[in-house]
Amino acid sequence: MNTALETKLKTLPRSPGVYFHKSKSGEIIYVGKAAVLKNRVRQYFQSSKNFDPKTMALVNEIDDTDWVETESEIDALFLESEMVKRYMPRYNILLRDDKSQTYVRIDMKSEWPHVSFTRNPADDGAEYFGPFYNGLPVKKALRLLRQVYPHYTKPPAKHTSRLEEELGLSPRQSEGSEAYKQNLKKLISYIKGNRVALTRELETSMRQAAAMQDFEKAAELRNRLNHMRELKRRVMFGDREFLDISKDKALSDLTALLGLKNTPKRIEGYDISHMGGTNVVASMVVFTNGVSNRSEYRKFKTKLEHNDDTYNMHETLHRRFSEKNIKSWGMPDLVLIDGGKGQLDAALKAMEERNVAVPTISIAKREEEIIIHSTRSHISEETVEKLRSLKVPGVGIFNEGAYTVVNLHLGQRNAGAHSKNLGGGMSVSPYADITKLFQRIRDESHRFAVSYHSVLKQKKQTASALEDIPGIGPETRKKLIRTFGSLRGVMAKDVAEIAAVVGKAKAERIYTHLQRP
Repeated sequence: MNTALETKLKTLPRSPGVYFHKSKSGEIIYVGKAAVLKNRVRQYFQSSKNFDPKTMALVNEIDDTDWVETESEIDALFLESEMVKRYMPRYNILLRDDKSQTYVRIDMKSEWPHVSFTRNPADDGAEYFGPFYNGLPVKKALRLLRQVYPHYTKPPAKHTSRLEEELGLSPRQSEGSEAYKQNLKKLISYIKGNRVALTRELETSMRQAAAMQDFEKAAELRNRLNHMRELKRRVMFGDREFLDISKDKALSDLTALLGLKNTPKRIEGYDISHMGGTNVVASMVVFTNGVSNRSEYRKFKTKLEHNDDTYNMHETLHRRFSEKNIKSWGMPDLVLIDGGKGQLDAALKAMEERNVAVPTISIAKREEEIIIHSTRSHISEETVEKLRSLKVPGVGIFNEGAYTVVNLHLGQRNAGAHSKNLGGGMSVSPYADITKLFQRIRDESHRFAVSYHSVLKQKKQTASALEDIPGIGPETRKKLIRTFGSLRGVMAKDVAEIAAVVGKAKAERIYTHLQRP
């Protein structure tokens, strides 16, 4: 630690806030939150005997530290997430394990949206806020904020609990869904860090209600304002945010195992999803420095629908490595195909047609065996020979003609084709970190493909059901889906509610058709 930084750290406040570690060049390399800035930041420069090598690398690179004070730990929690998204500090990416990320999901397109949490954002049109690297504080924060901005935590039934309404935890349905959505927009604004403006707005609204002698409304707003102020005193994550930064050494082990020239900073994973050759889609997920980079994800709808995954994989990779997409998306350092020899061959053929030479392997389902083509996978012949003669406890190498099949967890089995958990067997593989990385990429590519397939299938089913109704055109169908959110939403309405949107004559026709057994 340099003298200037040592002097600066003496001025650290005892308030909550967000801190920014910087390198000599001024680059922000890490963003963190703290309940007490003075205690938390100084931890980095105390005894390092409990630090793992990656944490030590971070500490050794810190040349300067800045911080922003916040009024509460909740504010620090939300500000940290915004700053990580803004600056994309490399140590936040390198040192965190993406499986602990939590997102807040709000589907504002629904008639009565609800607030929920997920680790896997879907391509479903909902709004997602995050990522938050620790799920417990953000869940606690939303529980407390529910007293300020009442909201549903589950899809509401037609008749909601009167008790939750009376307690001020759920919206009053009598006020209408538009008033509720306006309230949710304020909650979203709070998550984005606009607490001061929202507090002033509450104070103004309370005074206006009192001036108009609407004392019941004024009392409700006063209670919300008190809850808002109470948030300042709530302990969200304490001052014990442990420096347990991931010890994941998967990338370095993977580089050595496959004899790669450089560490694979960008890994792309591909999977196919369809049902009997219909709504065929493919996913491309991107892991940057071993962590999912959702802004780089891409999805493909195949031009021809085939119940043939080798054809579908060939089309996907051929399109991905077009000159236009290479220029827009860049090139990966490693390609991971979800599938067996057939899918791997199809991908390699497409890349050869595009004159693309990128290390490419596949991971077979169930056994999760890595499959490498001995001459076409762009893995050096020397590395392939070393693999074929490798004898390591817990690892199985199988030579199958032109292919080398590597089982990194010999004796252990998965419970399902896309399971993250391994069980059984006594052997412990030295390549467990690589296995976990591949599992994350494989599971994410599968999730993203299935999510897109489900969206297309639902749209097709909805369109088909409404298209079958005589006299109902595309504009009417769009109006129904926009108003009620889905086919199920339309089916749940009575004639009068539908008539308010499309008129009585069409409403009776629609209702009669959809209620038919």
